[in-house]
Formats: sequence, structure tokens, C-alpha cells
Amino acid sequence: MERAVGIIILSLIFLASQINCQEAILHISNGSTEKEYCIVYNHSWTPLSQTLDAALQYPLVNLTSTLLCNSSGVSPDVVKDKAIVVMRGDCDFSQKAMVAQSLGATTLLIASTKLLITPSANDSEYAKVHIPLALMRHRDFLEAKQVFGEDMQVKLYAPPHSKIDASIGVMLLIAIITVALGGYWSGACERDRLNGGAAGGGGGESKADSGELSLYSPLKVVIFVALMCGMLVLMYFFYNILVYVIIAIFCLASASALFSCLDAVLEKIGCAAGRFSIRNCNLSVRSLILASVCIGIAVVWGVYRNEDRWIWILQDLLGIAFCLNFMKTISLSNFKICVILLSLLLVYDVFFVFITPFFTKNGVSIMVQVALGPDASGEKLPVVMRVPRFSAWAQNLCGMQFSILGYGDIIVPGLLVAYCSRFDVWINSSKKIYFVCCCIAYLLGMIVTFAVMLLTGMGQPALLYLVPFTLITSAIVAGCRGEMRQFWKGTTYEREELTVP
Repeated sequence: MERAVGIIILSLIFLASQINCQEAILHISNGSTEKEYCIVYNHSWTPLSQTLDAALQYPLVNLTSTLLCNSSGVSPDVVKDKAIVVMRGDCDFSQKAMVAQSLGATTLLIASTKLLITPSANDSEYAKVHIPLALMRHRDFLEAKQVFGEDMQVKLYAPPHSKIDASIGVMLLIAIITVALGGYWSGACERDRLNGGAAGGGGGESKADSGELSLYSPLKVVIFVALMCGMLVLMYFFYNILVYVIIAIFCLASASALFSCLDAVLEKIGCAAGRFSIRNCNLSVRSLILASVCIGIAVVWGVYRNEDRWIWILQDLLGIAFCLNFMKTISLSNFKICVILLSLLLVYDVFFVFITPFFTKNGVSIMVQVALGPDASGEKLPVVMRVPRFSAWAQNLCGMQFSILGYGDIIVPGLLVAYCSRFDVWINSSKKIYFVCCCIAYLLGMIVTFAVMLLTGMGQPALLYLVPFTLITSAIVAGCRGEMRQFWKGTTYEREELTVP
């Protein structure tokens, strides 16, 4: 059961959205009154002016009685050289845009009763559309009708915003602290296991004491990644059903992980357990209290998961606990397994982000489609750390904006960091040289990831940088110290040494 849950969760931790909503402003006026509303657009598809003065103004025609999937029932004379607003649904954004363009409209606004997402289409459709297209909230349009009536003049513009935000620094801090703590915890558990098993022959294969799951066979790693691919494809086709299953699994797994983390902290500081018995059942007061708190936090998150203002704090808390417990629980037995797993996951990430758009009907990658969710659902998978952009706190027009980091960008390199920490224990390294060097490599990889993101203005698949940084650094350290054979074989090497007569 634990392995199945691990496969499901790990198959989804890469789903940090590679496409962030690109917000802009809809300025509506009638000569005496003016008001602004939030819209979402795709700057690579329909670029907008950066200032209100530079934006062109058009009269707005209300066509919300139609979906505009075809031109029937709409007279070109009514919409020619005007902006139009239609309802979302039934057909692709690009189809609506081309119909509006064929009728002579200058701008297309799509009123949505669902969650606003960045409008996208197949790459071949982008070149066919030459008019601005954006999504707006249907409730905003209804409010504008009450304020302005049918006499509305509109301008669309996207004011530039700073790419550099303090939230990136906070996210970097969360990532490196989580990876370092997870690696340290894994090493501490390995030290306790070896010390506890020394009397019985030492360094055995059993992980029962720590509850770990060990990946030691290349074939098992390949099967593991193949099952992840299958799970992702299932999510693509059955998202509306499986998203709630994943949310339920996340609540259970994160509550259990938070319990493990807090219990380990209390055990470390020497907090008494306060045990008592009921009908021959030995219970711990500390465990009961912790379990109640952790389950309560998970339930609160589950109930209020779509509340942006404060729920991100609980999601990050549960996410950090989940990542820490995952790195402590899943152990890689040697560097060979680390290389195979991280390399396959890097290929998995790149394939489902960059290659699958060539096979999907709408030209959107499977990973991005699953991360964003289909149009019919506003539910999102809880697989990211979120920190509000501090520079956007005062901008309430489009709500809170977040910097995000996928759990996979923490867990996958973190498994290698954890292996390095355990290897330091096996070779009795007092300076924890492998652990420290791998953490530094992870930090540098994250810095490069964020730097490329800021320079390109696009979300990056962080594993593209983190995997080479951490693997190459670990290999160099082992080579320079003359310990590559031990490092490559890991616990297998240890067993070989023990069997030598």
C-alpha cells in the first residue's frame, strides 16, 4: 500500500505549472465614469500595450448570449471595428478568435464563470489570430453592465511588473532548508539503524525499524518510472475524477508526514510521551495530541484549499513535512540507482513538458494540461509550494499572485542528498563531505534555475539544472576522494565487504 501511494504521489510532484496566468487590465469607460477589471491573456499569442495611453479604445458589443463557435446569428455590421464579449465554452479559444476576426471584430473578450486560465491553442493556430484575446470574470462583466449600461468603451493593457521579487528568495530558502533537513534526517536514521543493529551483525538490509522503502534494483526503478508515466496519462484523461482522489491522498499522506516530523522533533528535545493503557492497549498522550493536531491541519487545508489569502501557509507546512518524510522514507541503496532514477525522471520531465505537445490535439503538453486542470474544473493538484509575491500584495485587481515550486524539484534531488548523507555515515565522515557538497550543488542549481527563469520570463523545468548539478558534483567528490567504487555500489559494496573471508 505504501509503495502504491509513493508511486501515485511521486508521479504528480512534477506538476508545478510551467504556465503562469498572465494578468492584464481591462479599462472600461463611458466618458464620465471609468473602472478597471482583471483579465488574463497570453502574451506570446496576443501582446498588449504596456500603458493605458498607448492602448487603442474600442466600443464594446455585448454578445454574451452566444458562444461564438460559428458566425451564425451575428451580423458583421454589428461587430465590425468593435470589441466584443462572448461566453466561454463549447469550442476552443482559437476558434472563437478566428470567428470574431472573420466578422471584423478588433478585440475578443471571453466571459468565464470558471477559473481564469491562460488562453492557449495549438501552435499552428497562433499565427492565424491577429486580434487581442483575453478572459475576464463573468461577474465582472455583469457588474460593468450595471455601472455603464450598454455604452462601454474598452482598452486592454498589460503594465510591466518587476520580475525580481522577495518571494523568490523565500522559496529558495524553503527549498534548501527542506533538502538539507531531509538529508540530515535520513543520515541520522541510518546512524541509529546501524548502531541499533551492531549487536546483531550490523549493516543488514532490513528497513523495518525505520519504516523505509528501499530502491536497490535498476529494474524496479524502471518499473517505478513507467508506473509514474501511466499515472500521469490517467490523470490527463480522467482528471475530473482523479483530482479528488489525489487531494484525499495528499491530506492523509501529509498529515502522517507532519506527525512523523513533529514526533521526531519532540523525541529529540526529550518531551515525555506520557503513556497509558486502555484494555491492554498501550497509548501515548503525546502521539494522540500530535495526531489530533496534524489531522486537524490537514482537514482545514482540505476544506479551505481554494482560499488564497492564508491557506498557502498550511499548504507549505504540509508540503515541507511531506517532502521531509518522503526523503527519510524512500532510500536509494547506491549511486548507480541514484543516476538511473534521476536521469529517468529528468527524461520523464522533459518528455511530458516539451515532447507531448506534438501529440495532443490542442498542442498543450500533458504535464501542463494536468497541472492547470481542464476547463471544467477549478480544482488544482496540491503539488507545489506557494509564496505570495510581495510586490503584488497591494494589487488586489487580479487577486494574490504566487511564486511556486513543485515538490519534485525538492524531493528528486533530495533523494540524492539523502543518499550522500547516509554514505557519510557508512564511511564515518566527520565533516559530512558528501552531504555538504551535494547541498551546495543543489543550492547552485536552484540559483541557476531562478536566474534563467528571470532572464527568459518563463517557468523552467528545474530538474534540467538540478539533476546535472547534484549528480556531477557528487561524482566529482567521490572521484577526488578515491571512493567511487564504494559510492557507486553503496550498500551492495558493504555487503560484498562483509562476505569477504
